[in-house]
Amino acid sequence: MRVVLSRSLITHCSSILKSCFKHYYYLNLNHPFPSLQNYQSHRNLILVPSASEFVKLHNLQGSDSGIVEVRLDRPGAKNAIGKDMLRGLSHALDLIDQDSHANVAIISSSVPGVFCAGADLKERRTMNQSEVKDFVNSLRSTFSFLEAVRVPTIAAIEGVALGGGLEMALACDIRICGEDAVMGLPETGLAIIPGAGGTQRLPRLVGHAIAKDIIYTGRKINGKEALSIGLVNYCVPADEAYSKALAIARDINQKGPLAIRMAKRAINEGVETDLTSALALEEDCYDQVLNTKDRLEGLAAFAEKRKPRYTGE
Repeated sequence: MRVVLSRSLITHCSSILKSCFKHYYYLNLNHPFPSLQNYQSHRNLILVPSASEFVKLHNLQGSDSGIVEVRLDRPGAKNAIGKDMLRGLSHALDLIDQDSHANVAIISSSVPGVFCAGADLKERRTMNQSEVKDFVNSLRSTFSFLEAVRVPTIAAIEGVALGGGLEMALACDIRICGEDAVMGLPETGLAIIPGAGGTQRLPRLVGHAIAKDIIYTGRKINGKEALSIGLVNYCVPADEAYSKALAIARDINQKGPLAIRMAKRAINEGVETDLTSALALEEDCYDQVLNTKDRLEGLAAFAEKRKPRYTGE
């Protein structure tokens, strides 16, 4: 009985948290998402008109169907995140999470030499204290939703990823950077702290001591150091981060879609609880794939020595 309750509570709480992440955002920014009623899940190059001109959502075609790209595109401000861009990002994530055909998402930049310079400090100077608090809370909840999106997410980092830009990347499942990338959390130099998950995700990723060094000093690190401390999964030659991200996305895209989603859920939720509860969660996630057509297809393809044809069923 105790194990059954644990599974039920984990599943129920996860559902509530994901709902909160999505809806807390526009309660604070006071700007609801555009209606999704016209959204269609067939394979278009552009999924849907964006909620912001600064965030472009593309759906790859052909053999890459199932791979979705989120491209940050605010060249005049080095992809600095303001209210409008945050609306666009949240809207894009919401669409990806609801798209049953999406298997993996890549977050990259269309702006040469920059992934994301962080929050838009020029816009922030126009805000009063209450508005700043609301915006940072909305930024934090959006990145939490990014972390909770059902499909794997890959950050392709070229150039600058500072402050909120790095916090966005930290919320992704996999991070790839060019060797000349520049990453850091410089907030203490502005007499504040990283407020969109940086103080929590960075130490979980690289350890407390290294995270404290980076946050206390606000120092910037390059791609090779980021790889050496475990901040990124791969460091590649400059301008090759997207190519590497696409290669990994293609690899993921060939696996069982439901299995990938359940693996993500098992890992993300399991590491935040005790081992007994985590193993119960793993059992529940395994049960979700046990009676699927894809599992039988995988066994058949193995026996017949051919490539499996997964449908997500």
